[in-house]
Amino acid sequence: MSVTSPPPALDDPTRQPWHRAGALLSDMMTPTLRLGVTGLSRAGKTIFITALIRNLVSGGRLPFFLPEAEGRIERAYLEPQPDDQVPRFDYEGHLEDLARDPPDWPESTRRLSQVRITIEYRSASALRRALGVSRLNLDVVDYPGEWLIDLPLLEITYEQWCAEAVEQALAPRRQAHSKAWREFLATVDPNAPKDEKIAQRGAQLFAEYLKAARADDHVLHTTGPGRFLLPGDLEGSPLLTFCPLLLGEKPSYGRNSLAAMMARRFESYKTHVVKPFFRDHFSRLDRQIVLVDVLGPLNEGGDAVVDLQRALNAILRVFRIGSGNWLTALFPRRIDKLLFAATKADHINSSSHDRLEAILRVIIDRAMGRAEDTGADVGVQALAALRATRETDAKVGNEWLPCIVGVPMPGERIGDRVFDGKTEAAVFPGDLQANPRNALKPGAAPAGLHFVRFRPPRLMPPGIDGESPPLPHIRLDRALNFLLSDWLA
Repeated sequence: MSVTSPPPALDDPTRQPWHRAGALLSDMMTPTLRLGVTGLSRAGKTIFITALIRNLVSGGRLPFFLPEAEGRIERAYLEPQPDDQVPRFDYEGHLEDLARDPPDWPESTRRLSQVRITIEYRSASALRRALGVSRLNLDVVDYPGEWLIDLPLLEITYEQWCAEAVEQALAPRRQAHSKAWREFLATVDPNAPKDEKIAQRGAQLFAEYLKAARADDHVLHTTGPGRFLLPGDLEGSPLLTFCPLLLGEKPSYGRNSLAAMMARRFESYKTHVVKPFFRDHFSRLDRQIVLVDVLGPLNEGGDAVVDLQRALNAILRVFRIGSGNWLTALFPRRIDKLLFAATKADHINSSSHDRLEAILRVIIDRAMGRAEDTGADVGVQALAALRATRETDAKVGNEWLPCIVGVPMPGERIGDRVFDGKTEAAVFPGDLQANPRNALKPGAAPAGLHFVRFRPPRLMPPGIDGESPPLPHIRLDRALNFLLSDWLA
């Protein structure tokens, strides 16, 4: 009879060299996954990244994130910023905003930032388990939504941009805001000699129009340039001293004309601002989540939804999408998984979440088709990275209505009621369209929804056990599963 000896203990000296070698090999083979978090303004990029980090590093409730549900995640922790030229995402500062009394939403993204999370996990592969605990470096890249709208400029000429910008300025929702700029254009001859003062005045009026339109109507989208909305250290630079002109149907102008100067600066903007960002950051992404505020445009009507569709289709033409796996870290990167997420799902009852997803699918239908044709895995979800409400039923007359309950932000109103930012309220947000295509009919009336901004839940201090309660969410775990689980196999 043969006797099988038990395996040596982990602290057995005969095994220590093998484990040290395995740990060293694991360090050398630690892959890095670059996840881009993008979206147009007010889609919730900052809070999404904050909630993602918090739930990973503190062991949040993530039942549909399979590596966590299977108990294979050992721990996750923040690492020092890996890129010396990119500011670190201010995770700790955003947690302080949530820990205040009353809590506040973190400020919107105003610059490029990045954060690295290292995830240690037990692999499902026997070979990789033999080498010890596996690791994945997750680099999350965040940048302003205003910069995202610049990417379509790479595919058009100055003349095409002028035609699109003038057409947009004449749209009913923009006419009042663009009036001063359009009146200025009527006095400008594109073939006149180049003039710096005229260029400065035109750029100023164009930027004022874009900012006023966005401030008055946050669901409004433009063809850029994004730095006109958020100039940063480029303010006053010749790179931002240009604007569209009235060029007519068959543009023609001389080399030293005002139009030629504007066109050169438009191309310089693409060369020195847009292309470096695309080359150094955007094109290096492995995975992408595009956050979309669908509810805002729905509440504005069909024209706003069509405007959102146009903006997303233009943006998504420039994504580098294709199939790949964890070995692509050794080769030029291509986005192989793309998730569209309809945010603020906590603003409607869960009975409408499927309808919200269906409307987003229709909005990005063409873009999804292009992505799937190249082999990319495309997903659509409704989510709330940080849930600010809970659900209840309220009786109105003889009818029970599905409502949401939360603390509206100060100054929010429904009808004649103005909220003080302290009092909890139950709100019936209304019902989304059963037929999602009805939402995209130009001229369609607003959906009759009632949305207010709610205060976020307060981040409570650690208890006796040293742990803080996890942050509530809706489907954040499903998003993580789609984006990360195959890298943690």
